[in-house]
Amino acid sequence: MSADPAAPRRVLLALALMLVAFNLRPALSSVGPLLATIRDGTGLGAGGAAILTTLPVLCLGIACALAAPLIRRIGPDLAVLLGSTILAAGLALRGLGGLVPLFAGTALAAIGIGLDNVLLPALVKRDFAASGGLMTGLYTMTLCLGAAAGAGASVPVEHALGGGWPSALAVWALPALVSAFLWIPFARRTHASAAPSAGRLLRNPLAWWVTGFMGLQSSLAYILFGWLPLLLQGRGLSPLEAGLYASLTTLVQAPGALLTAMLAARARDQRGWIVAIAGLTAAAFLALAFGSASLRIPAACALGFGIGGCFGLGLTLIVLRAADAASAAGLSAMAQGIGYAGACLGPLAFGLAHEATGGWAVPGTLFVGIATAAILFGLAAGRDRKVSAVAPDPRGPAAEPLGAFQTSGPASGS
Repeated sequence: MSADPAAPRRVLLALALMLVAFNLRPALSSVGPLLATIRDGTGLGAGGAAILTTLPVLCLGIACALAAPLIRRIGPDLAVLLGSTILAAGLALRGLGGLVPLFAGTALAAIGIGLDNVLLPALVKRDFAASGGLMTGLYTMTLCLGAAAGAGASVPVEHALGGGWPSALAVWALPALVSAFLWIPFARRTHASAAPSAGRLLRNPLAWWVTGFMGLQSSLAYILFGWLPLLLQGRGLSPLEAGLYASLTTLVQAPGALLTAMLAARARDQRGWIVAIAGLTAAAFLALAFGSASLRIPAACALGFGIGGCFGLGLTLIVLRAADAASAAGLSAMAQGIGYAGACLGPLAFGLAHEATGGWAVPGTLFVGIATAAILFGLAAGRDRKVSAVAPDPRGPAAEPLGAFQTSGPASGS
């Protein structure tokens, strides 16, 4: 029997996809450890810091709304290259220093991230349908490793380069450019034979349950990205120590995302996983934020595992609940677009609560409340049902959506 000629290309595609995923979080996780330095160097107040941590989440939501038109016009493969290029440009812009380049570069980078966020689940559904849980776990794990690198390396890179926070933030443009360059062989202009319909999704309750869970778990993640280092510094840790704890938390997200996505995808439904992982996240946050110093390392590990697992569950729900690749693209755009638009309120409210009270008790209560709401939405989203964003073709079965090379046969329901 001859070897499958598409197999090497699939392996290269998987590697390129994971490299793109690696660059989708350093732009966000690298700010928190440097926030105190940024505030000292620019005079940015607590309200401005809250806006800085909220702005990228809002821009992620805006970018998700642009994904569906891009899919229709140029196809998902070329759109991934566009998103990675925009991300690299935004990261480089932050290196100019000053508040205007910082805010503008952060917004631009978030737009590039938002585009690729939407497209990756659709590509997994299309090109790796037979191993959707594994591929979702792998690229989510890689994404978490990128987040850990951004959180842990920011302060050491700042010290090593000697250029202050602008150079420490701009250095992440280099791996983003590498990922864009290596995606070029897969970036081709295609036209979808079936495009997702936003109207069909907006009228579907299941799509809204998935969207709610995605937004709420994202809110938890971006609260940690923006505020966990400052919270730990408030408990007496140095900026370097706080950055290392934040890095540990984000590093453990990788196995949390991989294991949870793989195992939950094999289950008949995901409700039990949602209760367990979101509950673990809330309990670990309380232990890290308010527990004794002896609990910090295990609590940071448990918190990272929980946050990574929640993110893996969110992406797994998008893949499993979608009936086909076009529906996955539409559901991904809705869940992440509307979800991120709502999620931006989490870090903003967290920061404003801290500014108003001067402590972390009220923000901590808010965090647990968001985790509880995520469980409630997840219980409805975790049931074994399907949502379709493509109207049936009265002339017969539609061609394979999203029209680029197909490597794995028809999409399965799991």
